[in-house]
Amino acid sequence: MRTVGTVVRGIRTPIVREGEDLASIVAESVVAASKAEGFSFNDRDIVAVTESVVARCAGNYAGVDAIAADVAAKFGADEIGVIFPILSRNRFAIVLRGIAKGVKKIYLMLSYPSDEVGNHLFDEDLLDEKGVNPWSDVLSEQEYRDIFGYIKHPFTGVDYVQYYRDLITECGCEAEIIFSNRTTTILNYTKNVLTCDIHSRARSKRRLLAAGAEKVLGLDDILTAPVDGSGYNEKYGLLGSNKATEDSVKLFPRDCQTFVDTLQSKLVAMTGKNIECMIYGDGAFKDPVGKIWELADPVVSPAYTAGLGGTPNELKLKYLADNDFANLSGDALADAIRNSIKEKESNLVGNMASEGTTPRQLTDLIGSLCDLTSGSGDKGTPVIFIQGYFDNYSM
Repeated sequence: MRTVGTVVRGIRTPIVREGEDLASIVAESVVAASKAEGFSFNDRDIVAVTESVVARCAGNYAGVDAIAADVAAKFGADEIGVIFPILSRNRFAIVLRGIAKGVKKIYLMLSYPSDEVGNHLFDEDLLDEKGVNPWSDVLSEQEYRDIFGYIKHPFTGVDYVQYYRDLITECGCEAEIIFSNRTTTILNYTKNVLTCDIHSRARSKRRLLAAGAEKVLGLDDILTAPVDGSGYNEKYGLLGSNKATEDSVKLFPRDCQTFVDTLQSKLVAMTGKNIECMIYGDGAFKDPVGKIWELADPVVSPAYTAGLGGTPNELKLKYLADNDFANLSGDALADAIRNSIKEKESNLVGNMASEGTTPRQLTDLIGSLCDLTSGSGDKGTPVIFIQGYFDNYSM
């Protein structure tokens, strides 16, 4: 029997630049790696490419002035509420500068003790110590300071309250900061709201409009079309953007399905195998120490080839061994489990033998694997090559 299951390799590529043929670069890099490392290709291997290089090759960038112009045009108001942004220099700082340049006053409403993806303003145990109810208590900036003081993020060393205030005022915009976890609190200050949450944005918009807001937009509504030649994303707007320079962001990539289909065609031609392809961003996992949920992109994978759709349909081997075949051991046990896998139903929902398997989209699982492999630092492997992901114990 085979002794190895899934194998994951980070593939190094040249440093890509705007306008280059990324699909050819990726395909050639994977094939070059196979020759150098001595591995061959199989049907249902997976090639995944980080969203960052896809957007970079497409030149999908936008400056703060473009953000400002779009915010000003779409709100047409001097004052707006900006609610539930994540606490991130990389993800939101440049975006906030653009927003601040487009209006005269921002009511910035922060959730507490953490943002949507787990970046903490302060340790949640302080809520109990200070007797604060985060679901009902609304705090002004002064009240927040009186209760919690001046706390810096343990990883970044940044006091995000002061940092965001300074970003706004440095742009000549007035700032008033509020702390609340109730979406509609902002309507006590303004009826024009830019909601900056990622995964709960549709609910936030619905609740605000139902409560009497006059104009509600999300980050996914800003830069959905080019402004003075800027980059844009028609589906996600500013969601998924990252800091590029001190005055610009790299947006989430466009034309993603065209890219993965083109890449798959090139790989099929070069390898003779049906290789699945996808683009991945943040993985959907949570850091148990820092308590940060990694998924700050709107989706893990904005595009993938057809063979990566759906969810796993797997049996739990330890359940079979401890229950159905508790009286077997050795080769007899192995054979019984292999036969169960070969004969399993196409849909195991409700089957106790599948209990405990992760009911997540394949692209979320694979994208998380890719993100953990490539990291976000200096590994230099923006392409991930996965083999044996769809294999099981019967193969």
